[in-house]
Amino acid sequence: MTGKIKWIVLMAIIGLGACKAKKAVVAPVVIAPVVTPVNNDKALNLKLLKAKDISFNTLAIKAKANLDFAGNKNGVTMNIRMERDKQIWVSITAIIGIEVARAVITPDSIKVRNNLQSTYLKKPFNYAHRYTSKNVNFKMLQAIFAGNTIPDFTTELSEISQQNGAWAINGEEGTLSFKVLFNEIMKVSENNLNDLKSGQALKVAYGSYQQVNDGLFPTSLTINSMAGTKRVNLQMDYTKVDRNIPLDFPFSVPKNYELVN
Repeated sequence: MTGKIKWIVLMAIIGLGACKAKKAVVAPVVIAPVVTPVNNDKALNLKLLKAKDISFNTLAIKAKANLDFAGNKNGVTMNIRMERDKQIWVSITAIIGIEVARAVITPDSIKVRNNLQSTYLKKPFNYAHRYTSKNVNFKMLQAIFAGNTIPDFTTELSEISQQNGAWAINGEEGTLSFKVLFNEIMKVSENNLNDLKSGQALKVAYGSYQQVNDGLFPTSLTINSMAGTKRVNLQMDYTKVDRNIPLDFPFSVPKNYELVN
């Protein structure tokens, strides 16, 4: 697989109802810190942290993005559409307005269309593990893009603590260790996954959070991933968020496109 299709896959993998339609452009809003009592009830504390997650049936995100894949830097626009627990659709457009690639990720599969080279890729979801931690799954990606807590980390098997008003969650699964840091408004500020045995690491950091309708949504997202010698850095600045609106997820492959491995 060529270097170009690799970075497109990486962006798709790592980088991307019943309610009344809601639209919002992310704009600065002053949010007061949340003060919560410290107690030893782990289940209650986890519930408090998860209560800050933004709920959605569908979510559409537009972002300006910069990707550094092994020193190959690209500035693009990313449009990400999500149908909760079902699919993540990603369209990547170059600065000159040409769609470079389109992808659809489901809990079971990854499909990527490379418009520059007239090729396409169709793989099971675990193909993503070539470029990031083997513990990354669909719900984790969904939570990362939305700025929500990751379900696998917010269980009573994890350790939870509070220092200087900020919460932290730590845990281990075999050779994997993870640490989640929260800010003063009880939203995720940083996710860290490390597997020293396999040489895999993933760090997700968020900038400030802003009010979007009745929820808190990140204005920026930085992802640093390492899997062996493969490294990727992705910086996304969200410019628009639409929540619970009708969305389509178009993906088709022209007959002249070549399937690549």
